[in-house]
Amino acid sequence: MRPVESLRPIVSNRLHFITWNVGSATPPDDITSLLGLNVGDGNTDMYIIGLQEVNSMINKRLKDVLFTDQWSEVCMERLSPFGYVLVTSQRMQGLLLLVFAKYFHLPFLRGVQTETTRTGLGGYWGNKGGVSARMSAFGHTICFLNCHLPAHMENSGQRMEDFESILQQQQFEGQTATGVLDHDVVFWFGDLNFRIEDLEMQVVKTAIDTNKFPMLWEKDQLNMAKDSETVLEGFQEGPLKFPPTYKFDVGTDTYDTSGKKRKPAWTDRILWRLRATAAAGAGKRGSTLGLTSGTKVTQHYYRSHMEYTVSDHKPVSSIFTLQFPYKLDMPLVTIIVEDEWNSIDDAVAKFRLAPNYPRSSWDWIGLFKVGFKHHKDYVGYVWAKQEEADFTRQDHQVTFTEEELPKGSGDFILGYYSNNMSTIVGVTEPFQIQLPTSALDASSSDSSDFSSDEDGTVVPTKGGSRSPSPRRAKHRSHRSHSHSRPGSPTQAKMKVLDVATTTAERESTGRPAEDSSGQGSAAEEKEKDTEGSGV
Repeated sequence: MRPVESLRPIVSNRLHFITWNVGSATPPDDITSLLGLNVGDGNTDMYIIGLQEVNSMINKRLKDVLFTDQWSEVCMERLSPFGYVLVTSQRMQGLLLLVFAKYFHLPFLRGVQTETTRTGLGGYWGNKGGVSARMSAFGHTICFLNCHLPAHMENSGQRMEDFESILQQQQFEGQTATGVLDHDVVFWFGDLNFRIEDLEMQVVKTAIDTNKFPMLWEKDQLNMAKDSETVLEGFQEGPLKFPPTYKFDVGTDTYDTSGKKRKPAWTDRILWRLRATAAAGAGKRGSTLGLTSGTKVTQHYYRSHMEYTVSDHKPVSSIFTLQFPYKLDMPLVTIIVEDEWNSIDDAVAKFRLAPNYPRSSWDWIGLFKVGFKHHKDYVGYVWAKQEEADFTRQDHQVTFTEEELPKGSGDFILGYYSNNMSTIVGVTEPFQIQLPTSALDASSSDSSDFSSDEDGTVVPTKGGSRSPSPRRAKHRSHRSHSHSRPGSPTQAKMKVLDVATTTAERESTGRPAEDSSGQGSAAEEKEKDTEGSGV
């Protein structure tokens, strides 16, 4: 008889990784080929993008605090039309990690957390170190770790020490997978800065010109360290069949011709590790091949992109298929909606809660235009109101008012946002909204249009969260005030009483506004805002 685990259906996810030391450059005009969007197969489920040396000069960092950095923005602009939503991001000075997923995967990506570790200047400076994002995907734990390790040929030992320090310092909340290596699958990537030892410059260049890469692999510091460094046990990497990605003259495909004449090296790498089962833990080979609960990682390609010349590094990408048995196959919240909303009376959504769902009075349901960028990129929202009599009920209903509906037609989805879990835990399939012409407001443009520069601007708030900017004339009065979300009902009450908050501060966020009833009308919200501004 087969074990129960083997009877579960297998989920297969396609992950596209990119690592690139961008050398403080602005994004190139077109990153389509880097993202693989020119292939057009549409099979990628998640994008994981790790950048190093994003411009972190003081004036640039101040601008990034007020607005989205250019790299995050260009990635969102290119990926959102294909249905990819920003799950989470983490930045530490020049290090930036972005995780995107198809919108329909969002309910199955839970427990999202991020961490940062500084290793520059003995741990006081974030120009070197690691940023990570961890989550549970369909019930299996996964961690993405983007690192920028120390440079120079002689610092191979320091690179290993810093990597070990990052692994030790990064700890996550929860009962399982508290450390990086505790996860079922770990992907480690970035500018790891390992060099090619012993061989002279001309020998290396000749091997590159004649595609004799295997002779260089043997002298690659990372490959050599795998045989001696315990911390690298279990990490795997595909064959390096592409030319070394460092160091180039900016704007060219020519290796360094400056006075320093850096020897070419594979500094930019993507590795992965499966957590070994107890049965597979005996011996290094078993640890490498041991699977956790049937998890399997398959690498489809591992390559560089020589056509990008804005940096002295070339970007590296890899596509994997990650397979594991389903542990989660039902969302925590199921939303039921009609296929079309042809009148205001149709704007009703029913939702059902799973018995184990930790509901909050500050949960909300957002109306998103297909192609939205992140969970705050909504057209409108309603609070998922919970009356005292509802505590024992699983089926609930909310209604969108005319003011919460788009001023035009298009394809939309509904997403249920959990305040306790800080993520979307339920989504609908796309449905159409086509309201009668008489319902349109001729004095304002389509509030659901997220393609303009103004609508594309997002403002980071505390903790790295992201909010759409105020849409000024595009908004009705209920969107002209604060849309900041409380971290808890207690914080919400305190914020309502904070008469020192200025209108400008309130307009700088874009999340649902707090309301003492949990689902106030737009008119009530506007009245609250007016009172607060007049004090």
